[in-house]
Amino acid sequence: MCQAVLVDLIHGCCPAQLDRSASDQVFLLCGKKEGNSPDRFLSSCGIVRILDSGSIAECLIRFKLTVDQLDLSSVRVLTTPLGREVLGRYQDQLFTAVYTFEYRVTSVDRTCPSCSGSDHTDSPVDLVRDDVSTFLQQLPGAGDVILLKSTLIPDCFGHGFSARHGGVSSIPSLSSLNLFSSSRRRDSRAVVTENRRRLALCAGFRPDSLRLVKVNHGSNVWVMGKPEPESYDGIVTNQPRVVLAAPGADCMPILFADPGSKVIGAAHAGWKGTLMGVAMATVEAMVTEFGCKVSDIVVAVGPSVGACCFTWDRKEALKFINIHPDCVPDPESARPHVNIRLANRVLLQRGGILPHHIHDDMTTDRSCVTPCTSCHPELFFSHVRDGPNFGTQLGFLWIKDSRKKAWTLNTA
Repeated sequence: MCQAVLVDLIHGCCPAQLDRSASDQVFLLCGKKEGNSPDRFLSSCGIVRILDSGSIAECLIRFKLTVDQLDLSSVRVLTTPLGREVLGRYQDQLFTAVYTFEYRVTSVDRTCPSCSGSDHTDSPVDLVRDDVSTFLQQLPGAGDVILLKSTLIPDCFGHGFSARHGGVSSIPSLSSLNLFSSSRRRDSRAVVTENRRRLALCAGFRPDSLRLVKVNHGSNVWVMGKPEPESYDGIVTNQPRVVLAAPGADCMPILFADPGSKVIGAAHAGWKGTLMGVAMATVEAMVTEFGCKVSDIVVAVGPSVGACCFTWDRKEALKFINIHPDCVPDPESARPHVNIRLANRVLLQRGGILPHHIHDDMTTDRSCVTPCTSCHPELFFSHVRDGPNFGTQLGFLWIKDSRKKAWTLNTA
């Protein structure tokens, strides 16, 4: 099996100890340390790639970029005890469970002038995180961050729906503003954190104020201030400056706002959450916990898959007929199309939300905020279109604090 082999010259490992197969892709981690020139080892190692950038973070990010381009997921690391400790911390920042790492730890070869006398003594977690963050912030974004905004939500709130441009994710299906990190995807926490920082900078909120729902594809709603559940698909608050967010990549990010009571909510509604009533559960939490009136609440539905592109197992699809027959335009099909947007509108209106207080694809007098994610690969991520390695957009909303000046974010 082809794998990537990383030889750690920085921390004193000698390539002469390398045992490789013909199919292995070999990388020499050299950095800029004087005496770490790999030239004398190239003939013995065969074809290798040299990682000689200024910082360990830059070297390893470039290493990961090449590994992803080669579609490799198995990495063998030849290093020393100190290197094992340091590189393990970088691994936590830059890689996910998609990758498997095997460390082969050897002693420093004191007879080799290029490998002995390493001046790296320690690399605490915070220093590693800062090293990675500093380099990622210097990377150019792939275009500008694009935000869709609903004219239904008044200016006393900040909000938006993200698209896929303006981030640093390099894998094609995640490029470039992927805003969700998963153990099943190749984008690391560090990359997603940088993408969220760039989103926050564009939208005007502090990155550390972002609170993302912990999706379980149900109808649980967390009321901020109460104990936080392990998972939930809706969240509500009356606290200013806290940014509520819901993910979407075909599933709907739905934003709720009561301008009079200054209460907000965000929900993630896929087909399961729609059937379980997550949208109205969020509304009911606003009413019950904060005294909102249903007739005052406005709702904006973000980019999501349209009935044009979403087909589903017939047994599950036909459940939407119970909401409204128009939710399944071709019920006789083996895999009927399903209109989950219409289903949520119907359920919201039945619950008392006024029809003109819902901004979705049926709204004709406002600019569109609910395009089909599957139909627009140049703008949005889509699970339906891209398969399991899909990226994620966000819908986000916060209550502006009129007593405070706008947040000034660090652009460095």
